[in-house]
Amino acid sequence: MLRAMIEQDDDRQGNRGPGGDAAGTTHFGYETIPEAEKAGRVRGVFSSVAARYDLMNDLMSAGVHRLWKDAMVSWLAPHRGMALLDLAGGTGDIAFRVARRAPEAEITVCDLTAEMLAEGARRAEARGFRGLRWVEGDAMALPFEAGSFDAVTIAFGIRNVTRPEAALAEAFRVLRPGGRFLCLEFSQVSPELLRSLYDRYSFSVIPAMGEAVTGDRASYQYLVESIRRFPDQERFADMLRAAGFDRVAYRNLSLGVAAMHSGWRI
Repeated sequence: MLRAMIEQDDDRQGNRGPGGDAAGTTHFGYETIPEAEKAGRVRGVFSSVAARYDLMNDLMSAGVHRLWKDAMVSWLAPHRGMALLDLAGGTGDIAFRVARRAPEAEITVCDLTAEMLAEGARRAEARGFRGLRWVEGDAMALPFEAGSFDAVTIAFGIRNVTRPEAALAEAFRVLRPGGRFLCLEFSQVSPELLRSLYDRYSFSVIPAMGEAVTGDRASYQYLVESIRRFPDQERFADMLRAAGFDRVAYRNLSLGVAAMHSGWRI
């Protein structure tokens, strides 16, 4: 029954539309792979860890990810009647926070991985959240009309997209004039000493923890590597500007372990 609640983009492909150059290469963690393979491999990672994804987030961050997500939703300032698209939001963490603050918001959760969406739909049902829309789709080729949403959010997802610039272009396309894009993502830590300690923790502890909790070391090794490959705060801000966003700004969280980026479609 929950499976039936998840809408599918029947024309979706791993790399189509603005991300459709199958001849190119991209990275999967520290590995270089054909672009056409990345969506399937990312789907495999999150299919594997879906049931314990939020538990692992709690363990990896000692629960701090919850504070980061609260900060993101506070900066978003959701309001009554807002039409929100939450990308890569499968388990519902951002959607539920917005629903609590703005019960009459129209919330659509879009994720590449059906298992993550099914987990989110189960949680929504258990917690009494009604009316959320769950859509399986690719951030690089969103199955929504232009100008459909007042806000687009993505938390800890854009670094997994084959072409982040294509996802930003799609987010811009589906926003209404005056709409806002808000991204929460792991970023670059400062100062240098803390960065060294953080790297040691990430590469030594997180994959081992993933193996112990989920039985999947490889997926968490990829996730750690993907963080290191993601652009730093200034470079990502420049990517938002290149996609057409105005009033671009960012805020560091926990000395840059994570960062929030905001941009507006004027």
